[in-house]
Amino acid sequence: MNNVKILVGFLVLCGVLSCKHKESEYHSLGEKIEEESKKYHGTSISSEDYLGDIKTIEITEGGHTFLIPERKGQIKSYPCLECHIKPLEELQGKDIKKAHWDIKLVHANENAMNCITCHDGSNMNNLQSLTGKMVDLNQSYQLCSQCHNNQFEDWKGGAHGKNIGGWAPPRAAMTCVNCHNPHQPQIASKWPVRFNTRKVQERE
Repeated sequence: MNNVKILVGFLVLCGVLSCKHKESEYHSLGEKIEEESKKYHGTSISSEDYLGDIKTIEITEGGHTFLIPERKGQIKSYPCLECHIKPLEELQGKDIKKAHWDIKLVHANENAMNCITCHDGSNMNNLQSLTGKMVDLNQSYQLCSQCHNNQFEDWKGGAHGKNIGGWAPPRAAMTCVNCHNPHQPQIASKWPVRFNTRKVQERE
């Protein structure tokens, strides 16, 4: 009887030390993700099939390489230099019809932010950072990252913003200006698609 107990104890000890687990079992979530993701390498799965007619460009930010929508081709009045033939200060005056009359800037404190915070007054085809560095219009997210760093870090990793297609490579994601109006970035409140009409009647 003692020999049986010793044998059982020995087998249990060997099982614990050798850690012979089934293929479907993992020690951690990270290990499971790493192992399971190996199945997708070399397959024909691609997100490109779901991008539709969206024209994209490839960017690399913080070690993440992915696709974003090309923006310049979506702006009807681009290139800006077709109208901005002179520096901004020379175009300002009472006799000139006010341009961009429909744009109202509601973005941060008006004493801290105005048009030339982001737009380069001498080269309107490009944007400019707070330090005066030229920023291509297709990479406007670089301006947003100056103040919204947490959201930018999440966006690079795929936790903030909207992905286009799926998670299969190549990853494609909307940029800040695809979801937020850069001049009024606060997303307005709206009713859900379906709402409780009884509650509406009770409020009246």
